[in-house]
Order: sequence, then C-alpha cells, then structure tokens
Amino acid sequence: MQVDFYHLVASPLERVLPRIAEKVVEGGGRLVVVAGDAGQRSVVDRFLWTYTPESFLPHGQAGGEGDAEQPVLIADTATATNAARNVAIVDGVWRDEALTFDRAFHFFDEDSVGAARVAWKALAEREGVERRYWKQDENGRWTQAA
Repeated sequence: MQVDFYHLVASPLERVLPRIAEKVVEGGGRLVVVAGDAGQRSVVDRFLWTYTPESFLPHGQAGGEGDAEQPVLIADTATATNAARNVAIVDGVWRDEALTFDRAFHFFDEDSVGAARVAWKALAEREGVERRYWKQDENGRWTQAA
C-alpha cells in the first residue's frame, strides 16, 4: 500500500485535491475524502463543484442513498462505502483505517506538520507500506522529496 504525504505550502487544498481526485476517477478508480469536521466536509463539497467552470467531478457526501454509486465520497471516516481503493485524508489527522486502502493521500499544512512527522515515522515501521513525501518547488510543481 502506498501513502503519499502532500505538504501544502504554495497551493491550498482547494487546488490540489480536485486534480488528484480527477486522476483517480479518470483512471477508473474511486476515492473517499476524509475530514472529521462537518464544516470542512461542506467546504470540500463546495469546491469540488466549483474548482473550475469547465470541469465536472461527480461526488457526494456520505450518508445518502447513493453512497455506493459515488466515484468520490466525502466522509468523516475512512470507510469505503463506495468501494473506493483510494483515500484522501484532508484534515491533517492520520487514521490507521487508511491502511485498508491501496493508496492514501495525506494532506497537511504548516499547522499539522508535527502530526504528519509522527505519522511518517510510525508508517516506516509498517510492513508493506511505501511512503512518499511530496513538496512544491519554487515554480509550484510537485516533486518527490522522500
């Protein structure tokens, strides 16, 4: 299983998450987006609808009748009720439930760097976990730093 740590410095989550979600869906995959706070889940829901005028990324918030059909499902837990094999943790709080997926995207900003470091170190001891750390360069391009 692969865990990609994304250190949000130059670009906010609103610009990074939709691109990754698009790539997952375009590749035939599904994604669960996890945030513990209901307000943050609402913000994610809004920006997935509006991040670009020409794009459409089908998604919904967990708890509805159509959860199983959603290519992108926004939830408070890392549970794949939409049969997703990819999970995006967007609130900076690592959850070990993400290890049940094939790939996890762990987004964190300056406020949650310490927690991300703890998660990075803890995952080093887990068998079968491949960790990658992504950071933006001065041109805004993502480069693998570890």
